[in-house]
Amino acid sequence: MENGVSEKVDMLKDWIKQQPHLPHKNNDVLLTRFIYCCNGSIEVAKKLIDLFYSMRLQIPELFSDRDPAHPDIDKAWQVMDLIPLPILTKDKYQLLVYRLNTSDADNFNFINAAKTFTMVADVRMIQESSLSEGEVPIFDMKNFTIKHFTKFAFPIMRKQAVYSQEALPIRLKQIHFVNATSFFDKIMLLIRPVLKSEVVKMLHVHLPNSETLFDFIPRDLLPEEYGGTIGSCEDLKKIWRTKMLDEREYFTNDEYWKVDESKRPAGSDNSHSQYFGMQGSFKTLSID
Repeated sequence: MENGVSEKVDMLKDWIKQQPHLPHKNNDVLLTRFIYCCNGSIEVAKKLIDLFYSMRLQIPELFSDRDPAHPDIDKAWQVMDLIPLPILTKDKYQLLVYRLNTSDADNFNFINAAKTFTMVADVRMIQESSLSEGEVPIFDMKNFTIKHFTKFAFPIMRKQAVYSQEALPIRLKQIHFVNATSFFDKIMLLIRPVLKSEVVKMLHVHLPNSETLFDFIPRDLLPEEYGGTIGSCEDLKKIWRTKMLDEREYFTNDEYWKVDESKRPAGSDNSHSQYFGMQGSFKTLSID
């Protein structure tokens, strides 16, 4: 796969220059990710790049005003730990821990939380050290309460789920939910309709006080809070908070992100909006 990667990156750069609707300022590591994710296929990578940028227009709540130094983003970091872990598994999979660090929902804002989530993903996409063969996110539900649930903007969550499956240059391998709450099944009723069948098969749910997660992931690769040896969630979070602040220019410079559909070449595929008309819809659920 390494063979010819730099040449393929140059080919993608040349192609992007010919796409007046896409941003022309780009990052070599990000383009390398597209090549890896698409198994070296330039044509598949082109389609994914177009989706990666163009689908963001459909979710301005998450992909506009993305200053990592903004107080709203800082507040999100205060109540959440969003942590790409530093050591890959033996299969070269990237582990990620996402959790609320307090059960107090008063300072939880779903839009700010989801926006920060996407920003952490974007920082990861340009970190050469985190290139991997696959992704294994771990969602810890321990501090998630019904009050958090009532604050969710489900139409936005739906769009974010679709975007994550269709447009990110990653290969999902497993998805783990640990410390699953008593009302977790009702959460899944809302999520499942927008998940691809192959993604649903990747889901693994672990009950509180269960150790079944370690059947999939070595304990020592996890933070101290899970019995691991790589440091605390707080210390690991600080590393990524700093990385995000260091990339402030990347987030705030429109040359990296701005898409202008009015300039899309005739005949170019502009079907990205169809993804948000996918099957399923979020319905109001009563929670006992």
